[in-house]
Amino acid sequence: MLIGGLLPLMNYNHPYSEALRQYYITTPVIPQVRGRVVEVPVKANEPVQEGDVLYRIDPEPYELKVASLEARLKEAEKDLERAKDLYAQQAVSERARDSAIADVDDRRARLDEARFNLEQTTVDAPDDGYVTQLALRPGMRALPFAQNPVMTFIHGDERFFIAWFRQNYLQRLKPGDAAEVIFEGIPGRIFDARLRQLIPAVAEGQVQPGSNLMSFSSVRAPGRIAVVLGIDDPNFQRYIGQRPAGVFGQAAIYSDHFHHVAIMRKVLLRMAGRMNYTQPIRNFERQ
Repeated sequence: MLIGGLLPLMNYNHPYSEALRQYYITTPVIPQVRGRVVEVPVKANEPVQEGDVLYRIDPEPYELKVASLEARLKEAEKDLERAKDLYAQQAVSERARDSAIADVDDRRARLDEARFNLEQTTVDAPDDGYVTQLALRPGMRALPFAQNPVMTFIHGDERFFIAWFRQNYLQRLKPGDAAEVIFEGIPGRIFDARLRQLIPAVAEGQVQPGSNLMSFSSVRAPGRIAVVLGIDDPNFQRYIGQRPAGVFGQAAIYSDHFHHVAIMRKVLLRMAGRMNYTQPIRNFERQ
């Protein structure tokens, strides 16, 4: 009876999540213009700075387009000067002069677009970070389709940790509560953290414009609450820097209520951390 009373008290006031994930921001690199790739100076998994060249598309067709439009613009500007002179002599109508002005403006706009397209043949890094699983090679053809990016850029910052808690465990939690996290890739280590934010939406309840109506099948899964955790442990960066982005772990949050019961949760979390040493063995046995 004592254990049966303490366990719900612990779960209610000091909840635990077996699903903690590090998340990071990626940007799909999509060409703005089409063409043959002539250079890929970036290397996979090596740091790049904002503005470093990721790849280049053959610029020759776009350079020829710019040269052609520059020549046509010069000719149109000469025609405009003649139209203005003739209009001053009342040899042509105001409509003819305005048409020459509009032709120059149109050619300038087309030239600006061509110059912009020429600039897009060189694609730079949008931020500090790196490219992983790089398959792009010179000679391949890049196409400006959103569903067909040529590479994925991983931003060097913007790393955050989210733990997924059951909804009935969040009655007592608030930003600033103490927390502890463990990671499968760092067995035996406990890291101090803080609850930063309770994300105020559950994905299972979203509704988007479309032809599909809401159905009962979407109600059966209650969904979990996403909790953003900030890891304050000074030793954490030394360990996490050796692990790939997106590592998985577990978390416990300690509210201000019944704080003496938190010792049970801390003991259980440390036991789980020690069990990570045997995670490969358990995975092999399941397979």
